[in-house]
Amino acid sequence: MPRRPRLALLVVDGYNVVHGTPRYAALIDEHAGAGALADVAHLSRDPYGHDPFDRAREALVADVAAYAQGSYEPVVVFDAAGNLSSERPNWSTAGVRVVFSRTGESADTVIERLVTEARHAERDVLLVTSDNTIRYTVGGIPVTTVSSALLAQNMSIVNQGVEEARERGSHTHLSLEDRLDEETRAKLDKLRGRR
Repeated sequence: MPRRPRLALLVVDGYNVVHGTPRYAALIDEHAGAGALADVAHLSRDPYGHDPFDRAREALVADVAAYAQGSYEPVVVFDAAGNLSSERPNWSTAGVRVVFSRTGESADTVIERLVTEARHAERDVLLVTSDNTIRYTVGGIPVTTVSSALLAQNMSIVNQGVEEARERGSHTHLSLEDRLDEETRAKLDKLRGRR
C-alpha cells in the first residue's frame, strides 16, 4: 500500500499571534493582575487556573485546529517565559500539538528547530509569525511565512463561514415531503389516494 504524503507543517508563534492581533489580545485576562499571579504559586490542584493567557491560548488553538483541518499538521509554540510556570507540559488537542519552550529556551529556538527538522524531512512548512527576527532566521530554509494579522484575518473568515452555515441550518427545517422531487411526490400521493 503506498504511503500517503505527510501534511505540510503549520508552525504558529503562539504569543506573537496572541499579542499581535486584537482578536486574541482581547482575550488576555487583564484583571488577573499581580495578585492572581502571585496566588498561583501556592495552588496545588490547578496551578494554571488563574493564568491570564488561558482564554487567548485556547481560542488560538481552537482556531488553528479549524484552519489546519486536513491541510496541515499544526504546532503552536509558546514561550515558557510568558507563562506563570515555566514548566508547562506540552499537550495535544483537536489535532493541534501545543509546545512550550523549556526553561532558558526561547520559543524562537523551538520554532527554528521544528522548521529545520521539517525541511530536512523535505516537508513543506507554513510559519505564522510577525517576528522579523525569526522570519529572517528561517529565511534561508524554503519556508512560507504568513503574518500573525493575516492568520487572524483568515480565522475570522473561517469562523464567519461556520457561523453562517450554522444559522442557515438552524433556520431550515425540511420535511421528507419537502426533500422529494415532484415525480416521487406525485407517486406517493397516488399511493395514498391523493391526487
